[in-house]
Amino acid sequence: MNQTGFPKCLKCKAGDLVPLSDYGGQGAAVYYKAWVCINPDCGFNIKIRNGDIYLNEPILSGAGHPQRLR
Repeated sequence: MNQTGFPKCLKCKAGDLVPLSDYGGQGAAVYYKAWVCINPDCGFNIKIRNGDIYLNEPILSGAGHPQRLR
């Protein structure tokens, strides 16, 4: 780990891997659902979905998605 406390990306060795969280289908928080490299030139990511692990899926902005009301 480095000074930020996040692990270094093993793919590019320049960026840090940061955790992302989301909400499950029933609205419960799902912590550390994904880890993404903060180096925009790298794009490494690992995600957990329904118990399966996915590596390097395309990263989309999300700006085009409608906002969810809570």
